[in-house]
Amino acid sequence: MPTDKPLRLFFALACPSDLAEAVCDWRDSQEVGGRPVAQTNLHLTLAFLGNQPAASVEGLNQLATKVRVDAFALRLDQLRTIGKDFACLMPSQSPSPLNQLVEQLHAGLSTHGVMLDARPFLPHVTLSRQVHALPDIQPPAFHWPVRHFGLYCSENTSSGVHYSELASWPLATPGR
Repeated sequence: MPTDKPLRLFFALACPSDLAEAVCDWRDSQEVGGRPVAQTNLHLTLAFLGNQPAASVEGLNQLATKVRVDAFALRLDQLRTIGKDFACLMPSQSPSPLNQLVEQLHAGLSTHGVMLDARPFLPHVTLSRQVHALPDIQPPAFHWPVRHFGLYCSENTSSGVHYSELASWPLATPGR
């Protein structure tokens, strides 16, 4: 990647491939509608950084290595529309380690000079965009063992949006 071109960056939890497949199979069987998010793009955003200079990646990597949070289980069990028209899977309860992860990242980003959205964190995995009305359905509970988080770059390509993992960091084993 050219170093002078800004990168569209975000910290996220990438949906494991087996879980992403199960979620997409369920979504596609429910007539959620809209423009489905590609299976390989399913993720839960922890912090959206927007356009950043490529030179900032090293500092962001160093910031992320200081995060200390235990691995945790995430239970996605609600289907809701958020924003204008995004169909999303969400947890009915946000696990404490997820909130700690977001808080530590946001604090580090603030000291790093990155301006973040002022809206409160709302954990969700976007399933489809441009959804006009959700069917009245209850999703099954999707269980996600969260063991790491990553820094991603979003690129618009001729075949759609592509997310590239730039780096990832493990979460701590609980009790250690």
